[in-house]
Amino acid sequence: MSYVSTHQRKVRGERIHNDAKERMQDQIQDSSKITRGEDEETKITREEDEETKITREEDEETKITREEVEAKYLIPSVENFVETKQVKEVEDRIDLYLNLNYPVHIIGPTGCGKTTLAMHVAQGLGRPVVWINGDESVTTTDLVGGYSQIEQESIRDRYIHNVFKSKDILKADWIDNPLTLACKYGYTLVYNEFSRTQPVANNILLSVFEEGILELPTKFGEERYIDVHPDFRAILTSNSIEYAGIHKPQDALLDRMIGIYMDFYDFETEVEIVEAHTGISTTEARRIVQVVRKVREELDLAEKPGTRACIMIGHGLRLLDGYSEKDFEQLFMDIMTSKTKGPSDLSEKVALIRKILSET
Repeated sequence: MSYVSTHQRKVRGERIHNDAKERMQDQIQDSSKITRGEDEETKITREEDEETKITREEDEETKITREEVEAKYLIPSVENFVETKQVKEVEDRIDLYLNLNYPVHIIGPTGCGKTTLAMHVAQGLGRPVVWINGDESVTTTDLVGGYSQIEQESIRDRYIHNVFKSKDILKADWIDNPLTLACKYGYTLVYNEFSRTQPVANNILLSVFEEGILELPTKFGEERYIDVHPDFRAILTSNSIEYAGIHKPQDALLDRMIGIYMDFYDFETEVEIVEAHTGISTTEARRIVQVVRKVREELDLAEKPGTRACIMIGHGLRLLDGYSEKDFEQLFMDIMTSKTKGPSDLSEKVALIRKILSET
């Protein structure tokens, strides 16, 4: 067997095998593949981290938005609540129907304590409470929410050399209002002055009370419908239909609610309420309530002064900290003649109050 040197192979033009060199090149190629693989993994991980970061930011933004809305609509605690036998009876009736998951509609004259009772019962359920005040201008959007603003976002793609890609995204921010918050998270909704809102705005409540579904009219697809949370409860308050500015709710909606009719509390209950809210003496509270109740007997329903008027007079006496009979009379005149139709009506009410004060 003859030996051919490397030099001879070069002269003949033969390929020279260099195992060490080839092994090194193979190692370099393998290393390059691994590096590229790691770079790809790093890129994927980076993208996942960015997505996670965006998700966290969106969740945080949602949380902040929800907290802002809750802070706007959550009702304050009820202070100095008086629970006499009469109050407890009404309270127990409301609790009964709320526990059966029926919405409760409390109806009664102005100043009889509907709203205070509604808030007290709502807070007793142990869930967050949101509320809204009804009036002529309230719309469905005020109840469920809507898009607050349109934000334009531009994206520029520069990953590939000499390739420029651009797209604009329009983002609409949705803000939940009280009804949606309550339905989503199982809050208790207190809808004060319900019958002052035009019936068309309240149509949204029909499916909530009957089918347990809230429909968001301006959304699309699956986001349009929300399953009402099992802990959702609703308490509505309204003045009697005889009051000005009252709309008769649609029969279909009234048929899905329990109506609780309230009147002014009895004498002793009103006295306790005035004492609790003002800190005046029992003697002063009894005289105030006595005068207000006698005036109430002489006036039409919409003009009758409520327990609120008694509390306002009591606050006035407390602030005076020493007063004459003339001061006492003036407080009644100022507070109890706010609902007047004109000069002649004012004169009649002033004469009535003076007469009753002189007899009390």
